[in-house]
Amino acid sequence: MQLTIPESPYRGTVIKAREFSGLRLVDGVYSAKTKVASHAHEQALFCVALNGLCNEVYAGKVRNYEGMTVEFLPSNQSHSIDFPFADTRAFSIEVAPSWLERAREYSLSLEHSVHSHCGVLSAMLMKVYREFLETDSASPLAIEGLTLEMLAEASRSAAQLSDPKPPRWLAQADEFLHDRFAERVTIIQVASEAGVHPVHLAREFRRFHHCTIGEYVRRLRIERACRQLRNSDESLAAIACGAGFSDQSHFSRTFKRVTGMTPAAYRATLSSH
Repeated sequence: MQLTIPESPYRGTVIKAREFSGLRLVDGVYSAKTKVASHAHEQALFCVALNGLCNEVYAGKVRNYEGMTVEFLPSNQSHSIDFPFADTRAFSIEVAPSWLERAREYSLSLEHSVHSHCGVLSAMLMKVYREFLETDSASPLAIEGLTLEMLAEASRSAAQLSDPKPPRWLAQADEFLHDRFAERVTIIQVASEAGVHPVHLAREFRRFHHCTIGEYVRRLRIERACRQLRNSDESLAAIACGAGFSDQSHFSRTFKRVTGMTPAAYRATLSSH
């Protein structure tokens, strides 16, 4: 059953909301120059920024949010939020305690917050957002399944907090990829830049980033494309080229696989408010 929800988790303006099976889903807009004082939520929360910019203070640290940035916030953990410059649109899911109890039956750890940008969890949440927009008879089932996957991924991401500190050379590899993601680079080039053997690079890169170098580059390209779709009127062909895709068709297929919607649908959704 779909219900009308009067407010968003962060006191913004609700565009659309749904509630079923212990999940509360809200698509909302939060006004620029608004501050939300320190507070906690009774239920655990997933949230992904769709556009705009905001800053969150959590556990004494500042975390930044822009398009495709996602967080998992456990219940009853305090944070404050500042929307300094522009209106920010975000999609959130509040998760009832029964979901967390079910997850813990499988030894999932969901006591730690997760903050990531354009990664696996972001892609999952964008797929939930696509299903949220569909509102057909199959979308609740799809959303429930994706929520279980997100809880598993949040548990995996939290486990990374106990991993050893990544080696210094990995930051050099990351910086090289961020600078050159639109180009055709080889693992030998990346390894040379980092000063390590290619086999060691591939193994340790996956260990700390939980993805291959190719997947990491793909995420950077999609992240760049998302920014252009949100903030410019460039054609899809121009955006595809600028992000390093061989053609618009390849770009559209990859974009949909990562975000759950086509580039055109993504742009249209964010311009609908």
